Amino acid sequence: MNQTAIARSWVEHANGHSDFPLQNLPLGIFSRAGGERRSGVAIGDAILDLEAVLAAGLFEGEARTAVEATRGGALNAFFALGRSARVALRERLLALLGEGSEHQATLKAALYPASECELHVPARIGDYTDFYVGIQHAMNVGKLFRPDNPLLPNYKYVPIGYHGRASTIRPSGTEVRRPKGQTLPAGQSEPSFGPCARLDYELELGIWIGQGNDMGQAIPIGDAAEHIAGFCLLNDWSARDIQAWEYQPLGPFLSKSFISTISPWVVTAEALEPFRCAQPARPNGDPQPLSYLLDTRDQAAGAFDIELEVLLITERMREQNLPAHRLGLSNTLSMYWTVAQLVAHHSVNGCQLQPGDLFGSGTLSGAEPGQYGSLLEITEGGKHPVELASGEVRKFLEDGDEIILRARARRDGVASIGFGECRGKVVAAN
Repeated sequence: MNQTAIARSWVEHANGHSDFPLQNLPLGIFSRAGGERRSGVAIGDAILDLEAVLAAGLFEGEARTAVEATRGGALNAFFALGRSARVALRERLLALLGEGSEHQATLKAALYPASECELHVPARIGDYTDFYVGIQHAMNVGKLFRPDNPLLPNYKYVPIGYHGRASTIRPSGTEVRRPKGQTLPAGQSEPSFGPCARLDYELELGIWIGQGNDMGQAIPIGDAAEHIAGFCLLNDWSARDIQAWEYQPLGPFLSKSFISTISPWVVTAEALEPFRCAQPARPNGDPQPLSYLLDTRDQAAGAFDIELEVLLITERMREQNLPAHRLGLSNTLSMYWTVAQLVAHHSVNGCQLQPGDLFGSGTLSGAEPGQYGSLLEITEGGKHPVELASGEVRKFLEDGDEIILRARARRDGVASIGFGECRGKVVAAN
């Protein structure tokens, strides 16, 4: 058995931690009250200040180079170093934070309670692309609008995506201001302007790009996984009424760009290695991917088995001390395309990807009720409201509602790891 899989940390609260045991070691950018932004690693309920450990002289060689590249309040330069630097840093952190470390006294001085720190978006996001690779979501939504033809002909040939807005991506905990825009009320021939009435969430996996490519130079599918630095959770908040009016002919615009929320920790590709698995077989009759999207190794181990959960808390539920209501439980295995295929497709026309670019997977829903990743699917466009223990019902989100996304990777014989929460509370339109 791989000893890392069962290793323990001298940071006691990390052992058996729901999200951040020694086996995870996700990277992020944090600040303390009144302090500057610094790079850190989540371990249990604490954050290890990487820059303080660097100043103490506990990093050497490639691990030192890696930490030096995390300085400045963003991880872009670190992402650009690629897999070798990530592995070197991970191995050194496993030694420093593992049981028997001889540097515990020094490291304790660089450990801060996470509850006393603020977390930030971990990189400067130059570009954000949102894909649509959750086939069950595409089917569920397609049935609402095209019952006889839920999937358009290109879906099983092309990893569908669109360019989103990077400037309004925010970390977990940021308020979600209800957007305003044009909508076409039912039965009307002309649009009106005002606050969105059909606000929704979308449960997605976020993918951080590591090393980029030169403009005009495609990334081969066999190399694409090497260009992925890590992962997060992403809530692609959606104004469904604004979207319905604007999306033809060019797709989502203002209905998606008002805010997207991410979990702030970068769960590295290396931490997720134990949870890789074969890409689910395509149903009989589905076409094989075109050659530039097909790689034997990627099909054998390019998917991830990660459980995804969505929870809702309303103002009344808080007043009544009720637990959060689970809206959905799904899995990344619902992705029709692997993350490597997304990278290969995005760059095949010569598009330049850069360190710190962010991809969204698209909404990841399962095939059954209870596995859906949006209220649009759960309520069938508002026809069947969700009933809550507080006596309330929800067709779409109301002011004061808070959505919480969580993720958990599990496998027998391996410590499970999580992503940390991705939270957002809806507040009234200006």
